[in-house]
Amino acid sequence: MLALALFGVAYTSFSQAPVRGYWLALGPFIGLTCVIAGWRAAGSREKRFELVWTQTMHWCAVLLTMELMLVADVAHMMNGDAKALSARTALALGTFTAGLHGAWRVCFVGVVFGLGVPGIAWLEQSALLILLIIVAVAAIIVPLIWMMHVHKEWLE
Repeated sequence: MLALALFGVAYTSFSQAPVRGYWLALGPFIGLTCVIAGWRAAGSREKRFELVWTQTMHWCAVLLTMELMLVADVAHMMNGDAKALSARTALALGTFTAGLHGAWRVCFVGVVFGLGVPGIAWLEQSALLILLIIVAVAAIIVPLIWMMHVHKEWLE
């Protein structure tokens, strides 16, 4: 679930397109995963029906929320990054609350998913700084390793 969501955010950030269909397809996939995760714990037929019904209504509400964020009038107010992060926030909240119905692992994925929202926003703003730090560290370490390799006999 996390890998699919990260792919969607990354693709949306780079393409500057909302990939509306992707987000709307990811919701039911996570919902199905929640049903599968809670199926064994539900036990009886009535509890399983309740699980399916609850998850269906839950994910319909999440998808409706995402659809409302992506409709033309609202979408024009946001750029591609904001659309992707808002969709991810809605999915994170939906995943977390779906996990509250008995699948603690799904709940945990929702927390990680939600924590990734500010992380991705920070990463996008700081990408140049991070690249500069990586290049500076490499500029220091690579010559040192090369010198140690070339002058191995000095170290012995």
